[in-house]
Amino acid sequence: MKIVAFEIQPREVSSFERLRAEHEVVLLDEPLRAANSKQFRDAEVICPFLYSELSAHVLQDMPQIKMIATRSTGYDHINLKYCKEKGIVVSNVPSYGEATVAEHVFALLLTISHNLREAIDRARNGEFSPIGLEGFDLAGKTLGVIGVGSIGRHVVRIARGFEMNVIAFDLKPDARLAAELGFRYMPLNAVFEQADILTLHVPAMPVTNNMISTGEFARMKDGVVLINTARGSLIEPRALIQALHSRKVAAAGLDVMPDEPMIREEAELICSFFCERHDLRNLVADHILLRMSNVVITPHSAFNTVEAMGRILKTTIANIEAFAAGTAQNVVN
Repeated sequence: MKIVAFEIQPREVSSFERLRAEHEVVLLDEPLRAANSKQFRDAEVICPFLYSELSAHVLQDMPQIKMIATRSTGYDHINLKYCKEKGIVVSNVPSYGEATVAEHVFALLLTISHNLREAIDRARNGEFSPIGLEGFDLAGKTLGVIGVGSIGRHVVRIARGFEMNVIAFDLKPDARLAAELGFRYMPLNAVFEQADILTLHVPAMPVTNNMISTGEFARMKDGVVLINTARGSLIEPRALIQALHSRKVAAAGLDVMPDEPMIREEAELICSFFCERHDLRNLVADHILLRMSNVVITPHSAFNTVEAMGRILKTTIANIEAFAAGTAQNVVN
């Protein structure tokens, strides 16, 4: 088979070498886009990451595709309906960074709670004074966890170590887990109303799109802190900006944004098709958020540790080998 992998970093190259014994392997550092998709008309397996475009418009340019092996847990960036119609198998990496992402949640939260960004800048600039850098303790605060899956439960464990009170919402409450980790399940609106800090751990899907908007912010405590390491589409960005301006939300820590590919590839704005598929108001909102003093943003890097990347690559290669052997695994469609 011809396998084409996109968005490959130098550290990932060696992981694909063992596939070369039986397959033609092409490794590219660029993402898959409408602008380059026709170059890979003979690709049978494609292996994208975070910023490749996997719409029907792009995939139809590659009629030989039999499998998409995404190097991610989420697959909302892939047009599954088109893949089903064309018999294309889609496999993901079900888990790789439960502890990794959970740790990043607290990296963002501690950056906010101790004003670390300004404190570090001050120290570097010679202004060695703590005046005006007053923060807040995590101990005793109520953390609301939306989604208690593999990542959410790690967040709960860490929070309990900080002596936080934890309340949570999940569609499938697990009473045994709650008793083991020492937290309480509550209805979603109750979590919004009672949490001092909210952290999101649900997938991107139609039902979760803009699940936090003006009405949800209105329910929250004044001065709530919001952390999102899941998907940018969960929060309506213009509602978030308004909540930050009004101080309803005291601060936000974001590892994901609604239109990340647009931020990375703003030259794509000249492509009419691409622009039609995105709400450009979200792009403007993203840029506003990037410049707000009470917002801490990282570039979708919560997953990015040596250990997590190793797990991603190991599972992805195994997914491709299993498909080639006729025993596809981790299939999401």
